[in-house]
Amino acid sequence: MAHTNFKFQKRQKELDRKKKQDEKVLRKQQKDTDPEAETEDLPLADTVIEA
Repeated sequence: MAHTNFKFQKRQKELDRKKKQDEKVLRKQQKDTDPEAETEDLPLADTVIEA
């Protein structure tokens, strides 16, 4: 009977954990950048310089 390859399983688990952390960081960055983009656009639309 074949033995279980624990190193492979451990590596897969580590890769899954790393992928999950990276996705979490990306979501956090998108969340932080979206409100800033909205607030930056609003003052530009409100300030109209008429000559």
